Amino acid sequence: MTTWDPDRYLQFADDRSRPFVDLVARVQGTPSTIVDLGCGPGHLTAVLRTRWPEATIHGVDSSPDMIDKADADHRDDRTTYELADVAAWTTAEPVDLIVSNALFQWVPDQLAVIRRLTDLVAPGGTFALQVPCNYDAPSHRLLHEISSRPPYGEHTEGLHADRGTHAEAYLDLFTSLGWATDAWETTYLHVLQGADPVFDWISGTGARPILQALPDGVREEFVAAYKAALREAYPTQPWGTVLPFSRTFAVARRAA
Repeated sequence: MTTWDPDRYLQFADDRSRPFVDLVARVQGTPSTIVDLGCGPGHLTAVLRTRWPEATIHGVDSSPDMIDKADADHRDDRTTYELADVAAWTTAEPVDLIVSNALFQWVPDQLAVIRRLTDLVAPGGTFALQVPCNYDAPSHRLLHEISSRPPYGEHTEGLHADRGTHAEAYLDLFTSLGWATDAWETTYLHVLQGADPVFDWISGTGARPILQALPDGVREEFVAAYKAALREAYPTQPWGTVLPFSRTFAVARRAA
């Protein structure tokens, strides 16, 4: 099972936060109960608190380290956190807003899970989500090409799925339920600094399952080869290294 490092994830907190801010900006109304699915270390749950200061907010994540970080840094008298498997998570009372940032690409059979979760949204409520959609980018193609070769492939079998979902799939899902839906895709151009910034970025998220699957010694050899390939694919410019990153968004509102 993949484990997550909150500090590593927060290394690019500002860049990683931009899609969430753009997502939340499209949510209308004033929800009084909010669930942040895949809340991570809680820094984006804090964005929800700023946007809706009177709301009751509940963060859910499957990583003990992430939940511990969120609970330590971003708990208040109306914000709570729960360690749970999002695919099975439920709530006794419907909520006004379910929001999820960069979670569902990790959830098997995600559309069926999302369909189940829509039953937990109150009439007039909203389901807002964002997921990466850049699995055909060099960063991911190289990750899977190199990690599939000997001697790495015997350790990474089953970790090479394309987890991207395009906006049309979410549009079809929510509109089939009769929800008013706004779905779109955006490519961000992140300007990163450092010697191997693209590796630093992806090693905190998309590459983490593969890096953890490789044994000591083999992992270091893979990292060297992957870094070299990334430096060639993403050459450094005078102002930094540009990482184009595409993301898919959906904001769907249930009829009142």
